[in-house]
Amino acid sequence: MRWRLALLLVGAGACAVALAGGGPAAADPGDPDKGRAVFSDKQCARCHAPQGASGSGPALEALRRPQGEMELAGRLWNHVPGMLAALAEGGSPWPRIGAGEMADLMAFLQADPARDPAPDLVKGHLALLRKGCLKCHRLAREGGRVEPDLAEPRADYDSAAAWAAAMWAHTPGMAAMAAQRGIPYPRFSGDEMGNLVGFLKHVAGATPQRRTQARPSQ
Repeated sequence: MRWRLALLLVGAGACAVALAGGGPAAADPGDPDKGRAVFSDKQCARCHAPQGASGSGPALEALRRPQGEMELAGRLWNHVPGMLAALAEGGSPWPRIGAGEMADLMAFLQADPARDPAPDLVKGHLALLRKGCLKCHRLAREGGRVEPDLAEPRADYDSAAAWAAAMWAHTPGMAAMAAQRGIPYPRFSGDEMGNLVGFLKHVAGATPQRRTQARPSQ
């Protein structure tokens, strides 16, 4: 019912300042050397070669720069449609990246959680609505029918790397479903991804669900 979601959103507005540090927690830092190996093992360099070398995508130097972890998660999300097209053209499968590998890859790409601002929960709620997430997903039993309910506690909300790994696994199927339904693929800029995850984490914490429902990314 709409009153249930409304109560959660009122709480988000009231706590937006108090929960200034309420976004995904900083997990154990990744290893940049292992991240370099992930970048190589997943064949990222085939498209993202060092500057001056041949590659169909942005040069490695454009990817590897000081940035926030949630900022990078948003950039990875935006990267999916173009990468899907490139992989399909080359007949290559979608690379699987687990949460640990993602943490290492983020470290290699110089992502630092300290560079992410505290999430704005009100803006996070607006991002959820404006990006059309509830056309497919549900939140507190409102919205679409795609499970799980985003208001359920999830280990994916606990760190930027866990979230990015979960989204990396989710977005190819989501992009295909969006195309079938004629829904534009949502893009994230600036702090939008961090705000969204901060809002979802807050709502999950305010919803009476058992923590045992959380599933860590593999």
